[in-house]
Amino acid sequence: MQNSPQDYCSMERANTSLARTKSEQLAETVEAAFKSPMNSDGASEGGSGGTLSGKSSKRLTTAASPGRATSGGNKSTHIRKSRSAQMKFELDDVNSGAALSRASSASLGFSFSFTGFNMPPDEIADSMPFSDDDIPEDLEAGMRKQKFQTDPSLPIYLKFRDVTYKVIIKGMTSTEEKDILNGISGSVDPGEVLALMGPSGSGKTTLLNLLGGRLNQPPVGGSITYNDRPYSKFLKSRIGFVTQDDILFPHLTVKETLTYAALLRLPKTLTKQQKQRRAMDVIYELGLERCQDTVIGGSFVRGVSGGERKRVCIGNEIIINPSILFLDEPTSGLDSTTALKTVQLLQDMAEGGKTVVTTIHQPSSRLFHKFDKLILLGKGSLLYFGKSSAAMPYFSSIGCNPLIAMNPAEFLLDLANGNVNDVSVPSELEDKVQIGNSDAGKRNGKPSPAVVHEYLVEAYETRVAVKEKKKLMVPIPLDEEVKAKVSSLKRQWGASWWQQYTILFRRGIKERRHDYFSWLRITQVLSTAIILGLLWWNSDTDSLKGLQDQAGLLFFIAVFWGFFPVFTAIFTFPQERAMLSKERAADMYRLSAYFLARTTSDLPLDLILPVLFLLVVYFMAGLRMSAASFFLTMLTVFLSIVAAQGLGLAIGATLMDLKRATTLASVTVMTFMLAGGYFVKRVPVFVSWIRYMSFNYHTYKLLLNVQYKHMTPVLNGMRIDSGLAEVSALVAMVFGYRLLAYISLRRMKLCAQ
Repeated sequence: MQNSPQDYCSMERANTSLARTKSEQLAETVEAAFKSPMNSDGASEGGSGGTLSGKSSKRLTTAASPGRATSGGNKSTHIRKSRSAQMKFELDDVNSGAALSRASSASLGFSFSFTGFNMPPDEIADSMPFSDDDIPEDLEAGMRKQKFQTDPSLPIYLKFRDVTYKVIIKGMTSTEEKDILNGISGSVDPGEVLALMGPSGSGKTTLLNLLGGRLNQPPVGGSITYNDRPYSKFLKSRIGFVTQDDILFPHLTVKETLTYAALLRLPKTLTKQQKQRRAMDVIYELGLERCQDTVIGGSFVRGVSGGERKRVCIGNEIIINPSILFLDEPTSGLDSTTALKTVQLLQDMAEGGKTVVTTIHQPSSRLFHKFDKLILLGKGSLLYFGKSSAAMPYFSSIGCNPLIAMNPAEFLLDLANGNVNDVSVPSELEDKVQIGNSDAGKRNGKPSPAVVHEYLVEAYETRVAVKEKKKLMVPIPLDEEVKAKVSSLKRQWGASWWQQYTILFRRGIKERRHDYFSWLRITQVLSTAIILGLLWWNSDTDSLKGLQDQAGLLFFIAVFWGFFPVFTAIFTFPQERAMLSKERAADMYRLSAYFLARTTSDLPLDLILPVLFLLVVYFMAGLRMSAASFFLTMLTVFLSIVAAQGLGLAIGATLMDLKRATTLASVTVMTFMLAGGYFVKRVPVFVSWIRYMSFNYHTYKLLLNVQYKHMTPVLNGMRIDSGLAEVSALVAMVFGYRLLAYISLRRMKLCAQ
């Protein structure tokens, strides 16, 4: 049955009336939100019916000054004032019906023109209803949580203009300079989420690291400002940075990980109980309560899922209530539902007055429309900066339209790669290729990626760049007192030096106790001890030959407990380099507190296995049966272990490369063993100094002193003296090697200082 023209007119009037009715309802809701009182958290006290979905309508933008922060409890009230008095609603979007649901008008890529027909947004919105309420639940997160609540914080307006970055690639014979970023400009305000998009190698992560102050080398050109001020160390306590790789301790539980972060990073003014309560609040806000007592896990340790691990990484940063949050591909490796939950969390944080900047690789259409602003990069150049909702109309205006329905993010990434398959090519680009009259300019009848890239860069520079750069010159709506807070040079530590040391000490023991008490290591030590005990079973001490045989056992003990700790300690700093770099960049603790806690937390664990070893060997081999001799032997072995550990720490910290460190340690330990006084009795004068640097030599002499001082003054060509020189040499090694390791860590460029 065919409808008459009058029926079509009636249907059109009905659709228009429906859209107008929805727009009027939305306008009334916004007006009610303006009039509703604000609670202490900066959220409306009205019912859930008056709550706006942050991405179902366009962002309510700020325009006026937040005002001067007051002292005491009202220190951070400027955010609440700004959100109640500075919002401007774009009525033209309401009248057109586009503000009803930003996701509904473009969730399937229908926000652009198709070949042959145009689909009005109102009809799409009415025929394809979609809202955030239709998002399926994240089963890992348990029941749906309320929107993430954040406390007011210092607002930070981030601006960057003409940022250029280069790296120097050193070859065998020449040095090459490579451009990574070419004149990138943009801005993001509190309450907004800025997405950095682009294909692999386009410079997204480099730009994010520059904006977050995570690179030692500053940009070659351009400027980056925070509230119109340059980067300062004070900002480390205001910035949260989530790296692409999940850098966490695998043997700590979720609760322990966030608790240690809270104890180290939250201000000193909070008590320990308040910091622990804050950690639990973050656990519940991120939906991690079900797995709070589960270990994080890693490559060889089973733990939480990928989505939960990513939320723990985000929790590590948001626990300090940062003013600005940077995230490097937070959705990589996650399924679509978990990725949507993660981006929704970022959106809720932005609505609390935070500034959020994230790189994104290839988001779904629903994720794409949840971003407020978008930067599209291609080969280090800026192809687009502006509202994400205006990206498709912009590329349509320069003649680039998709020929089929596709995800807007997929379309933009194809353009950034120079792939114009299933994309209408603008006439200007066709003319440009024809004028060039070059086969290199075309590929399969289409312009080459290089030609497409050049056209897109030129189009942005001529049509948008000048207007956007003028916007960057507009001063931000903050008074000078608030701006000055970002330029403070004084670091704000979350805990005193002693508190940092004790927290890191406890964390170190909890993390590494699993490695030290593994059955493999215990079996290795005990089996070696039993074999030695059987070989030297009740050895004879009445004859010189028996003493010489027993001296071989003492030399093996000196070598074994010199070799074993060196190769254990070598892995300490190279394996923790990523964690150390991440935590130091966030100013979680002083390097001296970390170094001392890291080296001393190993001692209780390192000294348990030698006790078991000596309990077996000492009595099986029939060494001197005296309590004083037994405990002196044990102290000598302990001193040797601590000295050998220092050498391993120094080698690892100096080279920071496991292959090179292992090679150097093997050569060093072998040299020390040969110069230890057992194999070579008469060492040539020009290399005799090596003997005095060998902890094997000093340990061997001390063991001979403990066992045979009362029996003979000389054994195997070794003079047995008081032992004071040997003790002094080992003590000097204990502190000397560790000092060298600390200096090496200080000189390493682990992070931006």
